[in-house]
Amino acid sequence: MAVCARLCGVGPSRGCRRRQQRRDPAETAAADSEPDTDLHNDTIWRRRCREEYGVCENLRKLEITGVSCRDVYAKLLHRYRHILGLWQPDIGPYGGLLNVVVDGLFIIGWMYLPPHDPHVDDPMRFKPLFRIHLMERKSATVECMYGHRGPHNGHIQIVKKDEFSTKCNQTEHHRMSGGRQEEFRTWLREEWGRTLEDIFHEHMQELILMKFIYTSQYDNCLTYRRIYLPPSHPDDLIRPGLFKGTYGSHGLEIVMLSFHGKHARVTKITGDPNIPAGQQTVEIDLMHRIQLPNIESLCNFNELSRIVLEAQEQVRQEQQRQEDRTEDGEGSGPPTEVREPENEGAAPLKEEPVQFVLPVGVSSRNENYPRTCRMCFYGTGLIAGHGFTSPERTPGVFILFDEDRFGFIWLELKSFSLYSRVQATFRNADAPSPQAFEEMLKNIQSLTS
Repeated sequence: MAVCARLCGVGPSRGCRRRQQRRDPAETAAADSEPDTDLHNDTIWRRRCREEYGVCENLRKLEITGVSCRDVYAKLLHRYRHILGLWQPDIGPYGGLLNVVVDGLFIIGWMYLPPHDPHVDDPMRFKPLFRIHLMERKSATVECMYGHRGPHNGHIQIVKKDEFSTKCNQTEHHRMSGGRQEEFRTWLREEWGRTLEDIFHEHMQELILMKFIYTSQYDNCLTYRRIYLPPSHPDDLIRPGLFKGTYGSHGLEIVMLSFHGKHARVTKITGDPNIPAGQQTVEIDLMHRIQLPNIESLCNFNELSRIVLEAQEQVRQEQQRQEDRTEDGEGSGPPTEVREPENEGAAPLKEEPVQFVLPVGVSSRNENYPRTCRMCFYGTGLIAGHGFTSPERTPGVFILFDEDRFGFIWLELKSFSLYSRVQATFRNADAPSPQAFEEMLKNIQSLTS
């Protein structure tokens, strides 16, 4: 029985746990309170902390403060396990990317920020919004990390499955002695890496000030909704995931590339007043390759425009034929085969790169774009007026540069967006099923539609 007690973590008087009904790990930890010698070693709970949550700290040091490994597991890790992973904060059109992780003996919510515009290839920036840790045996302590005056009292509430909220109980810690003007200048340096005097474009100044005023309203209370990384498949054009992209005067934004059969989608994780977070900014038709002209002809915007509009017309005709078959009662049977031109259909990434240059007249926030590309596809980009008014999809070209970079030419806007992969590893971010990922995309889109 003593051997069984060491394995199961109970004393002889309570019986072998192999014969007991299976318990929740936190309930088990809370119930095991007898001063049994083997239990005080915390061997089982130390192992569970390491294997389930990656805690590799020397947990023996905790005993000095009266906190056991069992406490760490039951009152911190297991209790707050449902908030680990990726989340999108509800900040109107701006959204965001929060990554909640176990960091040593803390649970920390890191807000991920794109690099300063227009340096899309630079690494992501991040800052802590909150942290949870054990100060004593009683319960975990939640602290708000917002502002520049150190950690202070906060609160976390798990609203429902895949949604939680944070609240700061000491918002005076967010204020600065110089008032709103100092807060704005500090925010501007952090958000854009520059001062207002450095920004000469009046429209851009208005957008920046608008974002500061809007987001400042959410510094005391935020709601977060879970997001998943897209599932991958061996036949995908490139590995799906998170990317940073250039969006003109709006600066850099975070997007998600995902594959859906014959189409690929680029969904905004962060957004702006024109196209909010959650909306599908770009859709790529993987069945319609675009063959770029030679480098001399590519410099001519009219030539590129002609090629893209021809692809748009072909897509329209194919959609019309499909609708006609459906109206004729043929939709339930196998579709009539439509012969595709030789340059269409998805192709492997191993194709030889070709020279690439932006046509004259197409604007780009970043002139340091790749000068070779692997392949191009017809696609559409979502544009809208301020406040997401009169949204419409307009034709464009999706350019695949390499495994970690792609671009999109907005034909109507004569603008180019460059996207670079977010080079970070995220735990607890995989969708439980493809259906759960699709449902997540619908949910975040509906919030700003």
